[in-house]
Amino acid sequence: MNIQNKSSKNSLEFKSIDYQLQPYTNPELIKENGPQVFRSGRGVEVKDIDGNSYIEGMSGLWCASLGFNETELVEAAITQMKKLPFYHSFTGKTCESTINLSEKLIEVAPNNLKKIFFCNSGSEANDTAIKIVWYYHASLGNPQKRKIISRKGSYHGVTLAAASLTALDYAQKGFGLPLDFAIHTTWPHYFQNSNDNETEEDFCNRLVSDLEKLIEIEGAENIGAFIAEPLMGAGGVIIPPKNYFALVQPVLKKNNILFIADEVICGFGRTGNMWGSQTFDIEPDIITCAKGLSSAYAPISAVLMSENIAYEVEKQAIKLGQFGHGYTYSGHPVSSAVALKTLEIMEKRNIINHVRKVSTIFSKRISRLQKYECIGNVRSLGLIGAAEFVKPGTKREKIDMAHKFAATAVKKIHESGVILRALPIDAIAFCPPLIITEDEINQMFDKIESVFPEMDQIAKAYN
Repeated sequence: MNIQNKSSKNSLEFKSIDYQLQPYTNPELIKENGPQVFRSGRGVEVKDIDGNSYIEGMSGLWCASLGFNETELVEAAITQMKKLPFYHSFTGKTCESTINLSEKLIEVAPNNLKKIFFCNSGSEANDTAIKIVWYYHASLGNPQKRKIISRKGSYHGVTLAAASLTALDYAQKGFGLPLDFAIHTTWPHYFQNSNDNETEEDFCNRLVSDLEKLIEIEGAENIGAFIAEPLMGAGGVIIPPKNYFALVQPVLKKNNILFIADEVICGFGRTGNMWGSQTFDIEPDIITCAKGLSSAYAPISAVLMSENIAYEVEKQAIKLGQFGHGYTYSGHPVSSAVALKTLEIMEKRNIINHVRKVSTIFSKRISRLQKYECIGNVRSLGLIGAAEFVKPGTKREKIDMAHKFAATAVKKIHESGVILRALPIDAIAFCPPLIITEDEINQMFDKIESVFPEMDQIAKAYN
């Protein structure tokens, strides 16, 4: 079926241009065409109101890990709704489902993490982690340790503090960001950011040297934490160079700088382990997580912290009379029940072993894209990957960004029946639900590959 990326009469009935400001959307395009409206989902597929079905190659927004019609999650939400649809976690109160989720999450967390604070999104979790870092250092008598290091090209959310750590123009331009606590070190993308003839080992050493120089310039006494996704997601699906985190972590410990692992995308099986931190041998002081925590069926996120951080935070809260931070929906009972059921399903169905099994064919199909002249680099790990575009006939020279080549590719792939996402580095990302089968992976990539002969011709025309 040739699916046209145009809104039908049905879609135009839902334009809503006078009421809804849509995230990450050009308002002019909505005025012209209206939004594409989705009505139902099953497994790895979603269907719009015109009856067009698509393989959701991005799990929505890197998040619907168990697909789009997991009845056990729906039933968990209904059961909790009937029992207690809402209660809060303020002033010494909480809910059964929130307690049960806390116990399960600590059970599957890295061993050094012993305390949880619940939020509602990855952005909120990262904002909360920043405040916990500041609170912790203040308790130790170091309130000046407020600066947070992130990496250039990184994505950590779009709330005020998180967007300051997100080092991507679209999250900062027009908003007067970043705020001055955020500082950024070198982008760890070997394919694009390495010097000519620089080995991956030399590149890694340069990254660590740049980090050390930044710490020296800013003063370790002023830096509270370093934040990093184990594998950079929205910033380009960047897999770190070999030994990167093994070399970075001693530098942080030496300078009394906490490590925040942003596991909003990597957590809950995406990289072939429960945590990306396990995949890359990271020992974080804090983990932030969201998305796969509830398979995106209900909004929930969490900040997991080490025992010594929790001790200082609680000591400071006792001194001040309370921990003056929280959200109305922190530990929401319905979201907690859905998240708990998500973790139970992952365990019961051995989802992580399934990811490891199908990742072989996933990697092979991504690797096959390398044969097209417009693709300069492909990469994958577990069930996440990317293909990065270059000018045909060059090693890594970019097509003029004004052509929006990745967006064009995503549009044509969409017309073939697969939903993907264009990345700001002129690449496309792949992040299907963790339940995807080998047959579905092949179906997805068959559709994707069908558009690349044409994309090669378009790329050559730009030369």
